[in-house]
Amino acid sequence: MTETNFTPRVFSGIKPSGGLTLGNYLGAIKRWVDMQSSDTESIYCAVDLHAITVWQDPEALKSGTRELAAGMLASGIDPEQSILFNQSQVPEHAQLGWIFNCVARVGWMNRMTQFKDKAGKNAEKASLGLYAYPSLMAADILLYHATHVPVGEDQKQHVELTRDIANKFNNDFGVDFFPITEPVIEGPGMRVMNLRDGTKKMSKSGESDMERINMLDDADKIAKKFKKAKSDAEALPETVEGLAGRPEAKNLVDIYAGLNDMTPDAVIAEYAGAQWGRFKPALAELAVAKLAPISDEMKRLMDDPAEIDRKLARGAEKARAIATPILDKTYDIVGLLRS
Repeated sequence: MTETNFTPRVFSGIKPSGGLTLGNYLGAIKRWVDMQSSDTESIYCAVDLHAITVWQDPEALKSGTRELAAGMLASGIDPEQSILFNQSQVPEHAQLGWIFNCVARVGWMNRMTQFKDKAGKNAEKASLGLYAYPSLMAADILLYHATHVPVGEDQKQHVELTRDIANKFNNDFGVDFFPITEPVIEGPGMRVMNLRDGTKKMSKSGESDMERINMLDDADKIAKKFKKAKSDAEALPETVEGLAGRPEAKNLVDIYAGLNDMTPDAVIAEYAGAQWGRFKPALAELAVAKLAPISDEMKRLMDDPAEIDRKLARGAEKARAIATPILDKTYDIVGLLRS
């Protein structure tokens, strides 16, 4: 087996199903912006093929894909420095995904907790795509020989599956072709919770709009939602450990930390003993300062959907320039005849 030196490369993606929230921004997009560097190639993707594992209205899916792209661009993803595209414009994702369907084992898929969570009691009625999408996710990553994937803790299992698939492929064919990708899990604000219930993740599909901060919310809405966010009767503690058992308080401290590039410890050091009447207005002011310019730029970009489409198409061309030779070599290794 020949040892391969892999170029440092980051890949990550978000499903364009529903609107962008603060959870998407702090949990993913802000980190992607921070990871842009001349030393590491960055590839970021709207994974629209993953979105259709459950029913999507076709026009809403197109609109959501453009909104996601606008959110990435407005947040600071630079299409000259990173590659930005939507997944379905690079057919090599689906092609490698099928090969990985034949590498991955059914037992591995049965252990994937997210299918159980999403399908629930109706697993027999769920789409085959919802069951098998982790192998497509592995293809998304390995199609670019990505060495690192920034993910939340709840996505770590998918990167572990990607490593299993890469290992099995390499071992089955006696090659050192696919890298053993490393998950990157770090930074405050990784898991943003519901503003009405700190035990639930902030979701695009929550019942009340007051549960979440939408990235298209204007300054007034952002401020109002944080000032009305659920907290508790106690003041902020002297140490982070004092947030244990206080999910709403912890969530608001984590959001402040994520928005201001601080650790939760530093936030507590600044606001120890503060009542919510002091902290929540400060959080609202910070959120407006950080998020309102992004919201304004998103709206400006979305007024010109043709330009968003052009940027995504250019990104897809750049992505295919990397993906095509890797897929071609994969076909050769597997023994698929190409005339």
